[in-house]
Amino acid sequence: MHFTINGQSYDAEPDIRTSVLDLCREHLGLTGSKKGCDHGQCGACTVLINGRRVNSCLTLAVMHQDDEITTIEGIGQPGNLHPLQDAFVRHDGYQCGYCTPGQICSAVGMLDEVKKGWASHASGDLTDPKFDDAEISERMSGNLCRCAAYPNIVDAIREVGDTAPKGRSADEKDAAMDANARGELVA
Repeated sequence: MHFTINGQSYDAEPDIRTSVLDLCREHLGLTGSKKGCDHGQCGACTVLINGRRVNSCLTLAVMHQDDEITTIEGIGQPGNLHPLQDAFVRHDGYQCGYCTPGQICSAVGMLDEVKKGWASHASGDLTDPKFDDAEISERMSGNLCRCAAYPNIVDAIREVGDTAPKGRSADEKDAAMDANARGELVA
């Protein structure tokens, strides 16, 4: 089978039951995408397929032979970070780092959806969705962070999405992190 991943061509012969995640990790050595739950519930395995966000643990590799697959390795490189990677570092949105590849791939896809004017469940106006914290949180709700770095992740995405306000005060971040630690998800 032939695959295009991160702009490179790969030939591999995985079992037809192999997921895109296992193809990347086990057959091609692309270990940036993580296996969190293996049930499509945590988003750690999120990749882009033809620019759309996909839980790679749930989709079979055989279905994507003619598609363009982008993993975190194709988003940016050391010394040449993608703006989202840079923002995650500056806003401390990576914490332990396990979910970060999926968070960043999902955010790249989400920003493209916003750019195209696609509404989400949280959009009040289906023809002109606003890009606020509630919108970002809803669009990123398929990506879990066990470290509760949500406020920092939202700040990083908002910054790259070029929307105001440009960040939170240290006190606001601390309050949101404390609320998240208590189980109250705050964007």
